[in-house]
Amino acid sequence: LDEWLYNGGPYELIVLHFILGVCCYIGREWELSYRLGMRPWISVAFTAPVAAAAAVFLVYPIGQGSFSDGMPLGISGTFNFMLVFQAEHNILMHPFHQLGVAGVFGGSLFSAMHGSLVTSSLIRETTENESANNGYKFGQEEETYNIV
Repeated sequence: LDEWLYNGGPYELIVLHFILGVCCYIGREWELSYRLGMRPWISVAFTAPVAAAAAVFLVYPIGQGSFSDGMPLGISGTFNFMLVFQAEHNILMHPFHQLGVAGVFGGSLFSAMHGSLVTSSLIRETTENESANNGYKFGQEEETYNIV
């Protein structure tokens, strides 16, 4: 028990349950969008932060050899981890890190722009008895959006 505690056993248990819970939440988003007749791209978009969290909470400690080297789960410990990680690995200058950050922020920007464009160009108004999510149905013939 002492070795398990020393090597980050509780951290491993908490992080694995956290990642499992977040993945189940993404599956729930997928299911809800399917049942509402919506496209499932919101749950797909949320996989980028989940992949980043898995990299920091799972991949890095495994690479370092112990879960006691993982990112702490508190605020001050997280900031200390970030400063030490930058000092030891110079992560901010790594091209893959830069591409990942640009991809997450760029994807967020383009998702917001796409959502505002789609909602501003819907042809038909919905009533209070209909869901505002009524939109494209697979195989529909008529246009959903205003193309003019």
